[in-house]
Parts: sequence; C-alpha cells; structure tokens
Amino acid sequence: MRIQRSLFKMAGLVAALSLSVSAFASNITGAGATFPYAVYTKWAEAYKAATGKQVNYQGIGSSGGIKQIKAKTVDFGGTDAPLKEEELDAAGLTQVPTAMGGVTIVVNVPGFKSGQIKLDGPVAADMFRGAIRKWNDPAIAALNPGVKLPDLAVTVAHRSDGSGTTFAFTHYLAKQSVAFKRDVGAGTTVNWPVNGVGGKGNPGVAANVQKIAGAIGYVDIADALKNNMNFVALKNKAGNYIVPNQDAVEAAAAGANFKVKGMAPDLLDQTHKNAWPITTATYMLAYEKGADPAKQKGVVDFFTWSLNNGQKMAEELGFVPLPASVVKMVEAEMKNIK
Repeated sequence: MRIQRSLFKMAGLVAALSLSVSAFASNITGAGATFPYAVYTKWAEAYKAATGKQVNYQGIGSSGGIKQIKAKTVDFGGTDAPLKEEELDAAGLTQVPTAMGGVTIVVNVPGFKSGQIKLDGPVAADMFRGAIRKWNDPAIAALNPGVKLPDLAVTVAHRSDGSGTTFAFTHYLAKQSVAFKRDVGAGTTVNWPVNGVGGKGNPGVAANVQKIAGAIGYVDIADALKNNMNFVALKNKAGNYIVPNQDAVEAAAAGANFKVKGMAPDLLDQTHKNAWPITTATYMLAYEKGADPAKQKGVVDFFTWSLNNGQKMAEELGFVPLPASVVKMVEAEMKNIK
C-alpha cells in the first residue's frame, strides 16, 4: 500500500510539473511601440483573467520592437512604423494591424484650451522644423483671425527614441512641406531643430509639453486624452478644421485598403470631410515559422482573443477598433504564424 501511495504521489507530482511547464510555455513576451502599450496591457490583464495565460509587453518604441523581434528575443514585436513587403519577406515576418488611432498636435499656450488654436499642415511643418519660432507669428495669426496670440517662444517637444509615432507624424508633415522633408526628414528618427527638447516615449513628450510654456509636440490621441492635454484644430484635406477624436479616425480609415501585403495602407491625409489628417494603425510582428510552436500559438491565441473580445476596452482607452471585416483578414493572415 505504501508503494502504491508513493506511486500515486509521484504521478501527481509529475502531472503538476507537466501542467506547470505547459502553463509556462504558453506565456509570451512582446516589446515595441509605446502607442499601443495601454491597450496591450489591458488586453493582457483580461486575457489572463479569462485563460490564465500571461502576456508581458514592454513599451520601448517601434525601433526597439523591430530590433527585438528580428533578434528573436521576444515572441512578438509592436510597431507603428509598418515594415515594407521586402523587409517582411527578408526577415520571414508576418505583420498585422491590431488597433487604429491617430497622432495629435498638443500645445501648452497659456490661456488657450483644446481646439482654440487652428493650424494647417504647412504652418505646423514650419513650426516643427524651426522656421516659425513665436506663437504670434503672422502665419499662425492668419489662420486665427481675431485671436490675440502671445509673444511666446515655440519649443518643439519631440521623441528622443526611435518611434512609430514620429514615423507617422513626420511622414504627414513631409507631405505638407518640401522644406520639412528636406530639413527634418521622415522616419522613426529625424533631424529635429535646435529649439527642441526630446522625451522618451509618448509619455516623455507629453510631460515636456505640459511643463514648458510655449511647447508644441505630438503624441497619440489616447495619451493626449489620458493626460487632459490641449490639442490644436488641424485643417484636413477637405479644408475643414478637425479636433482629434475616434469618429474622425474612423472617417479617415473608412476607405482604406487593408488587402495590401503587410496590411499597412496609407491612412494619412485622407479626403473624407471629417477625416483626422494624422490617422495611423499599430502593428504586430511575429515570425511565420518560429522555433517554439507553443509560443507561436500563444501569440495567435492572444491576438485572436483580444481582437474578438477586447474591442470595447480599446475604445475606452481612446483607440479605434479595427472594422469587423479587417479583423477577419487579420485572423486569416495570422494563420501564417506557425
């Protein structure tokens, strides 16, 4: 009987050990863009409550996420700067959108609240390239007739790390201004003017704008709303001044074609009358063929669950959920992750 009891205990121990290893194997890690950090962590909390499986995500910037997934130090990467088809093919990666949002221009001009200062693309580009250095500059005044603008220096708050938010924002400004494209450039890191201050992540830029009178910066809409920041009304391609919100992002994405390789259509400066001009999506990167099948499955399971169960959570955080038709396309594309 003692031998039998010992065998039962040993069997139980082996089963418990096996369960523990299995549970550990299903835990996954990701890193990258700070833009989706809030929604990924919210999804991870809900996913763990529903399934018991752990997902850890670090917001280190899009450039860091791309580097880490290519170095195979994480199970998935996050980027707001989508990779091109040739780069995806060369690295053996699958790329899918997970949520949509927008980049907004935030300001700290004493006496002014959100939407009370109007800018258009060319003037914004001149401010961010350092050509306009005072808030009462004639170019800004022309867009805001009858408004008494202060004789206050403009300080450009920008990202100090490689960033998908910077990628989207600078590509928008480069479309508006040949001079911006020449002087500053467009990409995850660019040549910002000398009258600027860098901050790490969207929170770093937000903090600098909030503490420097006269500052102008760019952060995602979700962070701007979370921090109660003041943003400008920006003129869109249809000629309307728009304040950033979820409806305006949805309007910009309405006609986007997600059927392209990498599922990364150009969402900037869309023609819809209510479109927010700097609309973007955030993307997940994973290997088509990974070394650990359990981890690969874990990535697919997490994002499949999140896209089907976490859309309301994303919306509450200021993001715009993917349309149902795009979710189906993402699920089909994720079948390549094996």
